Amino acid sequence: MSKYTMGIDVGSTASKCVIIKDGKEIVAKSVISVGTGTSGPARAIKQALEEIGLNSIAQLDGAVATGYGRNSLEEVPVQMSELSCHAKGAYFLFPKVRTIIDIGGQDSKALKVGDNGMLENFVMNDKCAAGTGRFLDVIAKVLEVDLKDLEKLDEQSKLDVTISSTCTVFAESEVISQLAKGTKIEDIVKGIHTAIASRVGSLAKRVGIKDQVVMTGGVALNQGMVRALERNIGFKIYTSEYCQLNGAIGAALFAYQKCLQAEK
Repeated sequence: MSKYTMGIDVGSTASKCVIIKDGKEIVAKSVISVGTGTSGPARAIKQALEEIGLNSIAQLDGAVATGYGRNSLEEVPVQMSELSCHAKGAYFLFPKVRTIIDIGGQDSKALKVGDNGMLENFVMNDKCAAGTGRFLDVIAKVLEVDLKDLEKLDEQSKLDVTISSTCTVFAESEVISQLAKGTKIEDIVKGIHTAIASRVGSLAKRVGIKDQVVMTGGVALNQGMVRALERNIGFKIYTSEYCQLNGAIGAALFAYQKCLQAEK
């Protein structure tokens, strides 16, 4: 009989949920753009369950929570570190992965992965918003553009603009002064991508970059950011349509493993 397991990744800015059948096939997924401390996790779980015609986690064969708010879900008693889940999820999507770069809402991290997708080493920045999705949010508001338009604007840039500040507050005022000088928005966007890539790229270099490099997290959906990182680290970066769900995929796979172990 088929087994269905759930992974729920409760982030600071989004809640992601995945249901996997027999540890192989993603059969349901949801992303709600609010995270821990909100209705987001419950809504993400409900949406994923409804996709396969269920209405309770108890009807599944297992569930694991991960992410920033993983301890806040009473209905999911099993939690796993987001680092292990990211390694597992990326290995599921890209079996040759060796380096993972994850830009989340509140932090960015670089992970080194072994042959079997096991985490070998990691470096993390969670002390400062620069180099995170939150940083892009702030800058998009200053520029009065939609987050999803950043990629298109980056493509249109014809000029390299240097944003030197690595602090969100100072970078914000730097962007405002660039606007006052008449610098084009697309050139500022590319400059911001380059600035974030420099910060995140240095994390990846500290962990030791090996091919194949995979980028996860919602920011990986922005190809302008991916290109900036490729320029910085000198490696091709692989992404997937499931990059934002990566942690949740890993959690669902751990739930499946636990399920198999319980049967032995």
